[in-house]
Amino acid sequence: MTASGDQSGTLKGFPNPPAMVRGEQSSPAPHAIPRPYTLVAELTYRCPLACGYCSNPLDLARHADELDTDAWRRVFADAAALGALQANLTGGEPLVRPDLTDLVAAAHAQQLYVNLITSGIPADRARLAELAGAGLNSVQLSVQDVDAHGAAWIAGRDDLDSKLQVADAARALGLPLTLNVVIHRGNIARVPEFVALAERIGAERLELANTQYLGWALANREALLPARADIERARAIAAAAADRLRGKIEILFVRPDYYADRPRACMDGWARRYIVVTPDGVVLPCHQAGGIVGLTFENVRARPLAAIWNDSPALRAYRGDAWMPAPCRTCDERHTDFGGCRCQAFALLGDAGATDPACALSPRHELVREARARAEQPAAAPPPIRLRRMRSSA
Repeated sequence: MTASGDQSGTLKGFPNPPAMVRGEQSSPAPHAIPRPYTLVAELTYRCPLACGYCSNPLDLARHADELDTDAWRRVFADAAALGALQANLTGGEPLVRPDLTDLVAAAHAQQLYVNLITSGIPADRARLAELAGAGLNSVQLSVQDVDAHGAAWIAGRDDLDSKLQVADAARALGLPLTLNVVIHRGNIARVPEFVALAERIGAERLELANTQYLGWALANREALLPARADIERARAIAAAAADRLRGKIEILFVRPDYYADRPRACMDGWARRYIVVTPDGVVLPCHQAGGIVGLTFENVRARPLAAIWNDSPALRAYRGDAWMPAPCRTCDERHTDFGGCRCQAFALLGDAGATDPACALSPRHELVREARARAEQPAAAPPPIRLRRMRSSA
């Protein structure tokens, strides 16, 4: 995927919730069905890059049967009818879809704000202009590294020059531009260079989104998790840059959950504000939820999106707070962090209903402390990394 770092309320560069959403109660009444505001349309899992932190599932080959253009048109219409205000076209790499212009036009026709989440490969000025003409509203461009060796290590190749051409084309078309960099052990020392790059290309927003350790990133955690001192140093640099560039570039630095001591509101709560539709039509509350054993997620090929959103048992499983165990159920922050990340609880404990181990109050927080301790050990050379490939992980 083009970016996998931030799974908070402003996931991967998506615009902040509109005022009508931000002003709502943070915790809906019991049994109330929340209104989604963002459709995350994963158009494909195909991608020319092989990023070792990708938020796509490990079993990529199982999702090769992609929805066609008409099916996505129905999804966009259903999402708009539910009250969604924006569509984020992502992947994999959405630019590999030959019908991308038609999909942008279809989302735009539903009066959705259309954001393209892209690695910029493959793209050219003419195609970007075509997308803008079809109704594209903004672009988020991912950059893996400003160092060629670092980019090749994490993504299998270095495409910075091509990415800069895409950025230049977006600015020439007047499209708002977000630069997203997923931060990890291999590139965290280059935060000053990422800030300088955002200034140089005229980005309105820079996301320095520390890797969240799920999926491919969890498989590569030993290679990717930085030491605490490196994170705090990078955070201070980002804060200083944010002050210096205030009013010119918005800079967001997202710490990894492993160093936060309290979980963030992952996706603004389970099936609360975001709908994720996979390339093959499965409806999820977030990118990683499909890997939770015991939950059966429905497909838009079988039922309309609205019916799934409203009464799917899997989407209702962790809405609200009735499911919460101790200490979450009595925590004053349960309507702010919504119990943390269900996918992280499952990935580390095999139980999606457990307290997120990233929380310092979790009975199993030692799993995160142990991972942090290993990250403090110096490495003589970059550790080996398992690159994402479009094949079965078995």
